[in-house]
Amino acid sequence: MFYFEVKRIVVVIFGALLNAVALNFFLIPASVYGSGFTGAAQLLFDFFSQVLGITSIGTGIWLFILNVPVAILGWMKVGKGFTIYSLFSVACMTVMLELLPIQALSDDIILNAVFGGVIAGVGVGLTLKWGASTGGMDIVVMILSRLKDRPVGTYFLLLNGVIIILAGVLNEPANALYTLVTLYVSTRVIDAIHTRYEKVTAMIVTTKSDELSKAIYNKMVRGITIIPVKGGYTQQDKNMLMLVITRYELYDLEHIIKEVDPSAFMNVVETAGIYGFFRKDK
Repeated sequence: MFYFEVKRIVVVIFGALLNAVALNFFLIPASVYGSGFTGAAQLLFDFFSQVLGITSIGTGIWLFILNVPVAILGWMKVGKGFTIYSLFSVACMTVMLELLPIQALSDDIILNAVFGGVIAGVGVGLTLKWGASTGGMDIVVMILSRLKDRPVGTYFLLLNGVIIILAGVLNEPANALYTLVTLYVSTRVIDAIHTRYEKVTAMIVTTKSDELSKAIYNKMVRGITIIPVKGGYTQQDKNMLMLVITRYELYDLEHIIKEVDPSAFMNVVETAGIYGFFRKDK
């Protein structure tokens, strides 16, 4: 358990470093914006520096300020573990953004947009894969998923749409298009490392269905369907646990399975839609 947590912390720190590198060495020098709260923090810094002449509050500080109220809501509505790791990721990213110099490695805005998007996507994807997030919209998605179980792609699209438009207003119109390139590239990289779907269905074949279902109930509060199955080769009687989770809970589910039944088999598939109750209240 201790080893897993240490490795998780290391991955979160590394992901924060990658995001800081993407911003300070590629995106910020080229006036190209990231997605979600990261792009919003960039916009706030540019607005205050270009319009009001205030440069004392850096992008990292703005990112932390934006995440504080969201983290408070996440603590109350989502859970302590996910929120703590997410806030830790944001804090690491804030420190690294302030420590690393803003230095352009290339004058080509296309290279900056593409490589910035790739590096940021790797950072976010690794962080999500290990059960944390980079804060901001990820926590908002978790809150909305727990409360209403409605599609959240609209919220991402709305926020990123505002970022793209303001990128063209504060800079040249072409910057809005390059920002769109960065958002597309980073999204594709995140999809490749983690998963592109907001909700997935996990089917777990195990001989310890009672212990595993109790562990999942205690940690994730999800409804589970148990189906009797038989091994085709061994002819051994087993059970298959089927449940729907969000992509942010995938790490927790994998960790629970490793602790309770390391020999279990899990298949994760896309969930296009859900009808009926998604959350099982305690």
